[in-house]
Amino acid sequence: MFTGIIEEIGEIKNIFSEVESKKLEIKARKIVSDLQIGESVNINGACQTVIQVRSDSFVVESIKETLKRSNLGLLKKGDRVNLERALKLSDRLGGHLLSGHTDCTTEIKSVSSDGDTSVFEFSLPQDYSALVVEKGSIAIDGISLTVAELKNRSFAVAVIPFTLKMTNLRDKRVKDIVNLEFDLFGKYVKRMLEEKENKKSEITEEWLKQRL
Repeated sequence: MFTGIIEEIGEIKNIFSEVESKKLEIKARKIVSDLQIGESVNINGACQTVIQVRSDSFVVESIKETLKRSNLGLLKKGDRVNLERALKLSDRLGGHLLSGHTDCTTEIKSVSSDGDTSVFEFSLPQDYSALVVEKGSIAIDGISLTVAELKNRSFAVAVIPFTLKMTNLRDKRVKDIVNLEFDLFGKYVKRMLEEKENKKSEITEEWLKQRL
């Protein structure tokens, strides 16, 4: 589990393409000091397993499913990525609970300023629209953010200068692709309601006649 509070920004040092996967070598300073092989690291919102640790970098292997669901497959050498190690049970929960399982990607529609605040507007995938609520939490490239405005086909977040400085959002431009992870509890509630509705729909007049 993760919290969406980014520990540092890493840099893609090397990319090694395999048949159906990619190995990413990521340059970092803070987290490599005590990083161990087998640990989980959230990279742009995607939970990845560390397979090698070097003096100033670490390596993960992104499989086909991860590359399809996230923007990790679009990364290039020199790109900067958000990094967060797995949550300890004793840690403060500064953001909100994240699984590190990217639900989908989306595109940045606009970037504007409101005083010192940067406002990012994103396209809202219709399949996931029920999981986004105004003032609710959402993870964008692994960053825990609050939905400031919700429209029919888009949503916006307001980003303070500190968050902009500490994450790769400062590199983002219109039409860039970002990873989304929707609220974990919201996904469970939606699933339970769907199951309840499906069970209801099975009870038809014909079904009742057969059982009388």
